[in-house]
Amino acid sequence: MSAQTATTASSTSSTGHDTPGWAVLGPGGIARRFLSQLPSSGVGATLVAAGSSSAERAGAFAAEAAEHGFADVAAATYDEVLADPRVDAVYVSTVHTGHAALVLAALAAGKAVLCEKPLSPNHGTSMALADAARQAGLPLVEAYMYRFHPQTAALLDLVRQGAIGTVTHVDASFAFRAGSRSGRLFDVDTAGGGILDVGGYPVTMTAAIVQAVTGVAVAEPTELTATGTVGPTGVDEWTVAQLSYTGGITANLRTGVRVQDDNAVVVHGTTGKITLTDPWTLGDDPTIEISTVDEDPRTLSFAGAHPYALEADATTAALAAGRVDAPEFTLDESLATARTLDKWRAAIGLRFPFEAETADIPTVSGRPLTVAAHEPDRADNPMRYGEVAGVGKRMSRLVMGVDNQPDLAHASAIFDLFVEQGGNVFDTGYIYGGGVLEGRLGKWIQNRGVREDVVVITKGAHTPYCDPESLTRQLLESLERQGTDYADIYMMHRDNTDIPVGEFVDVLDEHRRAGRIRVYGGSNWTPARFDEANAYARANGKHEFEVLSNHFGLAEAYDVPWAGCEHATDAASKQWLEERQVPLLPWSSQARGFFTGRAKPEDTSDAELVRCYYSDENFERLRRASELGERFGVPATAIALAYVLHQPFPTFPLFGPRTIAEARSSMTGLSVDLTPEQVAWLDLRD
Repeated sequence: MSAQTATTASSTSSTGHDTPGWAVLGPGGIARRFLSQLPSSGVGATLVAAGSSSAERAGAFAAEAAEHGFADVAAATYDEVLADPRVDAVYVSTVHTGHAALVLAALAAGKAVLCEKPLSPNHGTSMALADAARQAGLPLVEAYMYRFHPQTAALLDLVRQGAIGTVTHVDASFAFRAGSRSGRLFDVDTAGGGILDVGGYPVTMTAAIVQAVTGVAVAEPTELTATGTVGPTGVDEWTVAQLSYTGGITANLRTGVRVQDDNAVVVHGTTGKITLTDPWTLGDDPTIEISTVDEDPRTLSFAGAHPYALEADATTAALAAGRVDAPEFTLDESLATARTLDKWRAAIGLRFPFEAETADIPTVSGRPLTVAAHEPDRADNPMRYGEVAGVGKRMSRLVMGVDNQPDLAHASAIFDLFVEQGGNVFDTGYIYGGGVLEGRLGKWIQNRGVREDVVVITKGAHTPYCDPESLTRQLLESLERQGTDYADIYMMHRDNTDIPVGEFVDVLDEHRRAGRIRVYGGSNWTPARFDEANAYARANGKHEFEVLSNHFGLAEAYDVPWAGCEHATDAASKQWLEERQVPLLPWSSQARGFFTGRAKPEDTSDAELVRCYYSDENFERLRRASELGERFGVPATAIALAYVLHQPFPTFPLFGPRTIAEARSSMTGLSVDLTPEQVAWLDLRD
């Protein structure tokens, strides 16, 4: 089913029958709770199929469904269920590590998806699932069923209205004692433990409270510390976390699978507290107790609601409305939760073997990576390409910065997306992450088997180790970290004018002749020093510097973020680049967020942004980029990128997206074709 079909669907069904047709994928215990409440659907939702890897389990679930009034439930394989035209939506309720493949398959089949929490074991995988839903135009809803219950809605209204004054602290727990250390909860291969199984409940409840109080759409902790116990099977068995949020709200959260807690939520404010004694399982009559300094305690009752039916109805309502999520719990909230749970696990030193830095992490789909750069003319390949003499490979005009990937799972997801969108150039540096990040890139390249398909820019010789001896040592160490024997492009990360330029040229030329470097150049080198290096090279029969990586973008730089940096945004540098046709690999082409809407003349809270970019001229450039963006139907950031891509000299701008969504947003600039007159107008040269 297409996104257009979803948008125009009736409130009852997207496929023409009278009521929404549901299927369960993974008929386990939680699925039986879903089944028991589905008859209470407000839109008459019906179960039409049960899918499992076991025909016996599927058959047993179908028989049980009949006892709840659902006749003719098909017991089938996952593929058969997803091919069933009666199915509008699926409830994915397998073990955590089984979610991703089924979510992707269901979206590809045109089905709305309600997926049990957690959406996936980590943020990297969850990003890919959210992106798939957005590209398909279909709902993907994470099944924190309490978020759909009227008790939760009432709690959020109370704190929003100031019922206990100013909210200061949240205490929340969801922990229980399992009978034995066996089964999925204690299995590292299925992402067991308390944090992923039930820790997300207090995390998401706290975030919802902060959102209600502050009015932000998505709340994440600014700080998170935790202690806990990782048990003998390798999963977290008990852990306590302390969180802080913007605005001063703090939280104490607890979870585990070997310690029974009270499993309550207490919200503290300046005039009292609100207590929920049954926030998660939501029995027959959950209640809210409000205690304040000015009134006697009062209790609100919320009997009779069926949260599993409510979350099902919210999913099909999203489908009918053409949404990709449910307003009760959005995709952005799911991604924020995944990031927070990653941080909680990291705080107690827990990482599962299948996501370790040494793991062979496959694509989220499980299919081989599609290297779109092999098919540059393919209709769905948005990338632009160029060449740098000596590299020997076609290069994507966009370069992925390897400096914002917190773990291998996250890096794998965003690198995969970049390559499947036509990208093939990666920029890394010896100092990034203390060497961890270039090793992470190398592991991803090894896992995908794409070394000859990608171009790796390696940088070294950073202050204070900017000398010929350090250059050699760092180059050899970088190659070892990356698991390769050559750098496609090697750039000195800084210059050291105390050392004669010929000494640098000599050592770089030696490594190039030895095959360790194919092309070399300088990052943060002045044009004059670049010219001096090449004059020495020509006079002494050495290879010349062939690439430069300085700060360049639509906004003129009046200062640089870090000591030793150089920009090329002034008129003289632009003229030098045009005359020599030196390929420029500009960093910070988006001016560190100047074109994202962060920069306003009256907002001087970001001292670095003010120091580097604030001027009447740059705000006029921002205004013109916004105006032109409206005409092209893209954000100002896309116009800023297009400006860099349309210079009269070759450019390969670096970008450093932290998420798949940011990567896609940045790449919209690839679709914009600017005339020379528009480029000049943007740069105030009209």
